[in-house]
Amino acid sequence: MSRVLASPATLGFALIASATALGIAGTDLVLPAVPSLPAALGGTPARAQLVLAAYVAGTGLGLLLFGELGARIDPRKALVVSLALYALASLGAAFVSSLDALIALRFVQGAASAAPAVFAPGFIRALFSEGRALRMIGLLGSVESLVPALAPIAGAWLLVRFGWQASFVVIGVFALALAALLGAIASRLPRLASPDARGSYATLLSDPVYLRYALSQAFALGGLLVFVFSAPAVIIGPMGGQLSDFILLQVSGIAFFILGANVTGRLAERFGRERLITGGTILAAIGALAILLYALAGGNRPAMLIPFSIVWNLGFGLRGPPGFLQAVLAADGDDARGAALVILAILASAACGTALAAPFVASGLLGPAFVAAAISTGAVLCLAVLPGAKPRRQASL
Repeated sequence: MSRVLASPATLGFALIASATALGIAGTDLVLPAVPSLPAALGGTPARAQLVLAAYVAGTGLGLLLFGELGARIDPRKALVVSLALYALASLGAAFVSSLDALIALRFVQGAASAAPAVFAPGFIRALFSEGRALRMIGLLGSVESLVPALAPIAGAWLLVRFGWQASFVVIGVFALALAALLGAIASRLPRLASPDARGSYATLLSDPVYLRYALSQAFALGGLLVFVFSAPAVIIGPMGGQLSDFILLQVSGIAFFILGANVTGRLAERFGRERLITGGTILAAIGALAILLYALAGGNRPAMLIPFSIVWNLGFGLRGPPGFLQAVLAADGDDARGAALVILAILASAACGTALAAPFVASGLLGPAFVAAAISTGAVLCLAVLPGAKPRRQASL
């Protein structure tokens, strides 16, 4: 057992997964403190929201930046440096005296947070066989799905006990520890094969096979996120529910996503990745369309959303890990750029969809359900229209 726990593959995955989760926590752990920032640092509640927006904007830039750097420098060094920068920006944020300074540091913090997500697929592919890599990506997705559910609770506790600075200090300390640990074992991590530095994002964006997997992944998750982001306002507002109704909806959905994500390895061995991606995407779209039909029928009971959400989350859980892996494989060795574009497309589809749905949340379920279902259906259309990977690109499990 000790040899398994100490193996470079297991240790490397644990540290990379922790770094990726910490990047996600940069939003969710800080979220409860945002309303208290104007009183502490000055400014308005509207300006305090830029603390969140700056982090997202920085993440978008960081994805493109580290995707490009991954083709030019050793990702092991880039990952350690990015975590150190993330730690410094986080600790610096705890000592600012103005809201504008915090917003600026949040942009830097967001940019640095993108590196683990960009480099994780390449490291996982190098650490494990292709079949096990699929299972580990499913496990990584499970870890990532728990952060938005648990981090706000921890952030609220830190805010009450220690003040708004505490969440930034915790992030900074953990990031420094991860940077030190990864720096110590960097030589034990595999050196990733360097793609052709002459490659580009334009090359990937012109490849229909890559676009099939990248866009379907982005639309499948983007549609689900639009629904999740809109659900609290809709449930507590026009549907007349309670916060507990949203929590139950979220917990049940996450549970079935985790279930789906952790059986993908065995199902892919039996049915193949392409069938699993297609079946999971269709199942997720069915869940989205079921919520839309419920809204069209005038449904107004939050509890009725739970079974439809379970189908939706289970479907994405089944298609998420193999879909992401296929997108990275379709990048033909350009793992960093390939992963960066997928994640950026997810952020873009979720942000645009949420913006489109926002004017309708006060009116009820129908508007957000329509936007989310349309995006989710777009994932099915991508699989139907764009060509799949040729057999030579799909190594056996």
